[in-house]
Amino acid sequence: MKKIVLNYAELPSLLRKPLWRFWHNYILSREREQVVVTFMNYGYAPLSGRGECIMLRPADEPERFSAQLYHHAVSHTDLAGKEVLEVGCGRGGGASYISRYLEPKRYIGVDLSENGIRFCNTFHASPVLSFVKGDAEKLPFEQNSFDALVNVESSRCYPHIARFFSETYRVLRKGGSFLLTDMRWKKDVPVLREQLKDAGFQVVAEDNITQNVVRALELDDKRRTRLIRRKIPSLLCAAFGEFAGIKGSSRYATFASGDMQYLSYHLKKA
Repeated sequence: MKKIVLNYAELPSLLRKPLWRFWHNYILSREREQVVVTFMNYGYAPLSGRGECIMLRPADEPERFSAQLYHHAVSHTDLAGKEVLEVGCGRGGGASYISRYLEPKRYIGVDLSENGIRFCNTFHASPVLSFVKGDAEKLPFEQNSFDALVNVESSRCYPHIARFFSETYRVLRKGGSFLLTDMRWKKDVPVLREQLKDAGFQVVAEDNITQNVVRALELDDKRRTRLIRRKIPSLLCAAFGEFAGIKGSSRYATFASGDMQYLSYHLKKA
């Protein structure tokens, strides 16, 4: 199970979507009575100090580092008053953070999991924020619909990444921002750059935030470990430890060594 989690993105494309639905639905099933996890990312922290870089309301403090990853991902541009789409919204924590703190005009989250979308619309929905089921490779929107598209720690799992990039280009308005933040094996970073170029995007900024992710995992390790032990059956704790990137996991080690790179892009539709 640990190997499946670590190498999920390298599995045959036919297996990835069913496995993602199963994983997502299992996480939802563990939080029927009390929701404590609304983000599914590795987090971001400055390399010095206590790791804080944004002001948060007390209710948002437990998931600080994951919120900070979203904040960094979209910090390249001003989303106030904009119409924004997030693809791969997961449990909706990032969408909720952006809609409440950064004042977009409209924010729509899309995810493949029907149960996940139901959860998000129940737990997060507001007049500005809504969620719909959809496939990243066939987005259910008209062309030129959005000023910005956010994609955090999701694209690496898509079976046909070129289709997603093409769909992103299609639904963005002219001059729109594609805010892509995700991991790639170091050897695959040049391939990602070529894929983005082939899709027609102009690179405005590329930040390597790998060590910021490592710092966040270190600072957040006790909380993640405690949650896994409390909510996950012992037989699955090791696999969830990989999924969460706790210290000692292979995922944490790949980030710490630099074999896995974590990149944050600001791209423009020309």
